[in-house]
Amino acid sequence: AFREQLAEKLRRGQLPGGVRYLVCADPPGPRIGNGGSTLHALQCLEEQYGDQWTSFTVLLIHSGGYSQRLPNASALGKIFTALPFGDPVYQMLELKLAMYIDFPRHMKPGVLITCSDDIELYSTAVTETITFDKPGFTALAHPSDLAVGTTHGVFVLDPSSFSGEGGLEYGSCYRFLHKPDVETMQQSGAVCVRGDHPQLSCPGSRSDLGTASECVYTDSVFYIDHSTAKQLLMFYKQMGTLRCEIDAYGDFLQALGPGATPDYTKNTSNVSKEDSGLVGVRQQLYSLLQGTTLNVIVLNNSQFYHIGTTQEYLFHFTAESKLRFELDLQSVAFSIFPDTSRTLDQLCIIQSIVEPGCVIGSGSVIEYSRIGPEVSVGKGSIVSGSCINFSVDIPSNCFLSSVSVKITDRVEYVTMAFGVSDDLKKSVKLLSDVHSLRLFGASLPECLDLWSVEASEQLFSSKDTCLGLWTARVFPVCSTLSESARMSVNMLNSVQHKSAFNLSGFQLLSVEEMLAYKDVGDMLKFRKQIYDEICLQRQKEKSDF
Repeated sequence: AFREQLAEKLRRGQLPGGVRYLVCADPPGPRIGNGGSTLHALQCLEEQYGDQWTSFTVLLIHSGGYSQRLPNASALGKIFTALPFGDPVYQMLELKLAMYIDFPRHMKPGVLITCSDDIELYSTAVTETITFDKPGFTALAHPSDLAVGTTHGVFVLDPSSFSGEGGLEYGSCYRFLHKPDVETMQQSGAVCVRGDHPQLSCPGSRSDLGTASECVYTDSVFYIDHSTAKQLLMFYKQMGTLRCEIDAYGDFLQALGPGATPDYTKNTSNVSKEDSGLVGVRQQLYSLLQGTTLNVIVLNNSQFYHIGTTQEYLFHFTAESKLRFELDLQSVAFSIFPDTSRTLDQLCIIQSIVEPGCVIGSGSVIEYSRIGPEVSVGKGSIVSGSCINFSVDIPSNCFLSSVSVKITDRVEYVTMAFGVSDDLKKSVKLLSDVHSLRLFGASLPECLDLWSVEASEQLFSSKDTCLGLWTARVFPVCSTLSESARMSVNMLNSVQHKSAFNLSGFQLLSVEEMLAYKDVGDMLKFRKQIYDEICLQRQKEKSDF
């Protein structure tokens, strides 16, 4: 999926041509986390380019994961999430390259590591440059309020290397804390009182209300110089097969700086699965990296945004968010959209064709979709990759995303449907506990009753005891895209109105299975048809004009 999308962007001239693009998937077997993926990617670089890679400046973007909190990115990848600006629209990949465009010329050979669902905006004086040229690790640091610190990495800065003045400052980090609680931040000396540094207006805080005066410096992007990357690669090769999930942030950065202690290696509270040998691998990494410098580039005038959940996505794309203002995000981006409907500012239409007569509620996002004239979409909903050409009321706060699947040899369609705040990560071990799973405001057993679907072990696709919305086989396979959207909207309406809607007789898939059977080519073909139609319309408008 990634290679196809990259190739298409390069064909259209939408990406820099003088760059090498390499997609590396994790090796088969147990999940290895983004830290394991980093090590594996270094090995892929060496295999692909031999000694050449010693001179490379590399941007490594983690884009795996199932994207369970933003499932419209699950099938084609978070790094290809469309953004509501640009003509044609930019995706996260282009934004990343644009944000980091000044870095390579001030960077010695090495690897800059970033995620696919965060955005770092910063402003520096004309004379200030961000330079990655020191040995060891170098991380960007952003002022944030303490609540943000609890879900991020936090730097305990060495006070002698840091004055808190100016837009950009180079310092060193005494110790790195991974998702610490407030007490830990305070005890470790990570908290800066903004009274000391009046020009720090902690953009992540409520400072505009004049209440928050404390802030911490949180992580985002970090750089590893080539010789440190080489050391990590040697470690990976010696280890043979990795059988546990390593975190590139928690497990690499916590080993750095003079104040690092090995205590974190035994703390597995943040780990999704207790893996075989995790503590051992962490201890080996700790001894490998201990004593390595963690340089910090403090960007006092910067802001870190995350678009990894449906709530964040809706907020940043439709509400009066700071990000929307700073990036000049549009309400209608590269779409055919009737002028009569343009009065609504708080919505977001991305590369879609919306016909006159359609009504879209405020706070909703429509991407890569065709919406017919007799459709009304409620408030705060997400519709992705769908074709809705029939008369229907789509409820508020719902999530619809259509996927092309190939189970036998023909293409069919399934549309996943949830409430935007449903927890797709939650799972239970026992069938008797599935009542705690909520889908669009009702318990899962209530939904199953309404849909005439039997609750049994066979209802869930997962081999182990992971019973959750992600693995529940409830979405019908249909022969057309619009039929699959119709079925899934009917399912949501049946839950909302407590009215029966019979699914017996249909082949039903879970989201997990939809992704296993997805047909990437067909999904991209649908997007391309919309793209071509919009381009044609643009040309027609120009010639009419």
